[in-house]
Amino acid sequence: MNEREQAVLALIRKNPFMSQQEMADKMNLSRPVLANLVSSLTKQGKIVGRAYILPEENEIICIGGANLDRKFHVRGTVQLGTSNPASSSFSVGGVGRNIAENLGRLNHEVTLLTTAGKDADWQVIQEASESFMNLRYVEQLPDASTGSYTAIMDEQGELALAVANMEVYDLLLPSLLKKYEPMLMNAGCFIMDLNCPKETVAYIQQVAIARAIPFVIVPVSSPKMNRLPDTLQGVTWFICNTDEAETIVGHKIENDANYEKAIQKLLQLGAEHVIITAGSKGVYAASATSTPSHFAAKEITKIEDVTGAGDAFVSAVIHSWLRGQSFEVCIDAGLTNAKNTLASPYTVRPELSEELLKSEMEE
Repeated sequence: MNEREQAVLALIRKNPFMSQQEMADKMNLSRPVLANLVSSLTKQGKIVGRAYILPEENEIICIGGANLDRKFHVRGTVQLGTSNPASSSFSVGGVGRNIAENLGRLNHEVTLLTTAGKDADWQVIQEASESFMNLRYVEQLPDASTGSYTAIMDEQGELALAVANMEVYDLLLPSLLKKYEPMLMNAGCFIMDLNCPKETVAYIQQVAIARAIPFVIVPVSSPKMNRLPDTLQGVTWFICNTDEAETIVGHKIENDANYEKAIQKLLQLGAEHVIITAGSKGVYAASATSTPSHFAAKEITKIEDVTGAGDAFVSAVIHSWLRGQSFEVCIDAGLTNAKNTLASPYTVRPELSEELLKSEMEE
């Protein structure tokens, strides 16, 4: 491609619905010259479809939250109802975004679909994320605030309290996603967190079933489990923590037998692979064709920060599965990435790469 063709593609990536006259005006070209460039790109297979949709087949589409995370590390014992001395920091987060960054660092092509405000918080998220994922389908809403998550950690790095402003994700509706239906139809995999409204989860589930696209559901908290579809038909991977699993089964999960029954119930709902994470105990997992098994957590000498460890686990499991690895290797990859994220002060560790993860799994 020459420089003009590359410039046309850049404009289309930014706005696939831009008219040829608008593109010609932006590039100071005549309409015929612009039309010739579009024709050339079409012949090269760089442009497909009436809206100049680019052939981004087999991308991972992450749908869910992209937050600005603020963390406060309390000095001494956390005391409720009063002021606690603390140090603070902020970072970008959100389950959908965190998984997208992990997968981007693991050499996957990833698109993030989310809603955000037109505010300074989104600018921070965009600058930190755009190197690892496609953000051009993010819907910025002028009257909304970008999602935010504030965590208060104790001296051991464990979560003491958290508050979240996620109202913007209630606007992540099917009507918004349908604007990008051609792109969705060509996805290689959907990963969706339950920040999304229930009708949006159901819409993606229908697309996944109709197009035989792998579909991963990752809950974000027990209160949002009511956004889960009535069945898990078409769900390739369902990965939740123990609290979230308890919400589904309706009772406490306290021993191996409880975990096995919970997994069997989730499989009966239609999921192909199920994992329930249990913190320091490791994970319990099974596929539709296997019996539930326990996988111990990796040993770690010091936890720096628990934020992002669950997202790291999910990302490495899906990364290994997309690379064709066995079920057991997928679980091992997830536990390895979670362990090294727990030892990192970052929500997504910046040194992560496909080669590093492979090396860590061989240690």
